[in-house]
Amino acid sequence: MTERPHILLVNVFFAPYTYGGATVVAEQVARELVQDKRARVSVISLISRPEVPPYSVVRSQVMGIDNYLINVPQNRPYKQFYDNPEIGAVVSEMIADLSPDLMHVHCIQEIGVDILRAAKRAQVPIVISVHDYWWICERQFMVKPDQVYCAQNPVQIDACKGCVADHGAAKARFQTLQEAASLTDVITYPSHFARELCEASGLAPGLGVVWENGVHMPRSDFAAKQAARRAADPRIVFGFVGGPSAIKGWPHIREAFKDLPRSDFGVHLVDGSLDGSWWAGHDLSKLSGEWRVVPRYDHSDMDDFYAGIDVLLFLSQWKETFGLTIREALARGIKVIQTDSGGTVEHDAVDPERLISIGAGPEVLRSQVLETLEHHDPAARQSAPRITSFAEQARAFQGIMERVLGNGLEDRPAQRVNERRRP
Repeated sequence: MTERPHILLVNVFFAPYTYGGATVVAEQVARELVQDKRARVSVISLISRPEVPPYSVVRSQVMGIDNYLINVPQNRPYKQFYDNPEIGAVVSEMIADLSPDLMHVHCIQEIGVDILRAAKRAQVPIVISVHDYWWICERQFMVKPDQVYCAQNPVQIDACKGCVADHGAAKARFQTLQEAASLTDVITYPSHFARELCEASGLAPGLGVVWENGVHMPRSDFAAKQAARRAADPRIVFGFVGGPSAIKGWPHIREAFKDLPRSDFGVHLVDGSLDGSWWAGHDLSKLSGEWRVVPRYDHSDMDDFYAGIDVLLFLSQWKETFGLTIREALARGIKVIQTDSGGTVEHDAVDPERLISIGAGPEVLRSQVLETLEHHDPAARQSAPRITSFAEQARAFQGIMERVLGNGLEDRPAQRVNERRRP
């Protein structure tokens, strides 16, 4: 292995075109590795512009990282969204030109798995990082068209007939992705739940390790901001960032707060849309308490949002792979009321007895809200559990990388980057 290994990182988006939590993880880890001089990083991502020739490459650079954007036509056949030989051919040429030591594959919906075959032909080791259920579910999140969680465990493609438009095409996709995943050296998962579900569903069993995502940690003045807000108004404030969707639990929240027998509290609803449309038309007047819609935030003003709340409501009605928002809140000493939603519960602050079952009626949430109101002390600050930072996540990836480039992981099936188990 060279002193500074060269990583070829692949993700559907990357700065300057950032979108989605997985992209944030890919960007932050890459930047940590480059800034600490642990690795060189080059990136492959996508654009789709009609004025640019199909499958041509546009190069950009952000913070010392070269990003090679492959331009893909908009109207591609179904198969090319998961297996595109045109992209594979471009990536083969780029591998020959860039001579990477390792290919790190994040979210590759629309890129497709032919890039794995290209890396294998060039004898470049591969690490896949799973962030969602794209590898085992055509719909990517295991949420059915009626916005109900699929709940298969393991996923069996023959049981997907009522959920996909063309079961034959979906079955071919499922088999192709499983075959391609077997080409990798390691598959990382953000939680034990995600690893166990994917491996049980046939995704490269035995190649998985848990590589926990990092979060943006609070800045040094966060506690002072929080204390100042509480001193100005000691009322408890709940926060919800999931939007008005059933799968994120909004109907449960709405019913739990309707006609609540006290109103000495506030609720902040984050509008995560780009145009401020999430909560337009939603009547909040019949809900107890003082309700505010606040604009979306990013890492630069995240502390301002969390300093304004005391309790995060996380009522997801599907089994998520990680739960980034929960970790961001816990890192800032914010109490969390949450559902038993997969990888979201794998943190040190979880109380198994307090988890709300998916599908439970709103009365369970209402009971926890009333109990929280009864015992709230505005002068108290909840201690923060251990939460992984992006710097720690990058160091953990360096360990994975060194073992892969050192001819594989010893005792691979038993290897775990993070040994904490879910309760």
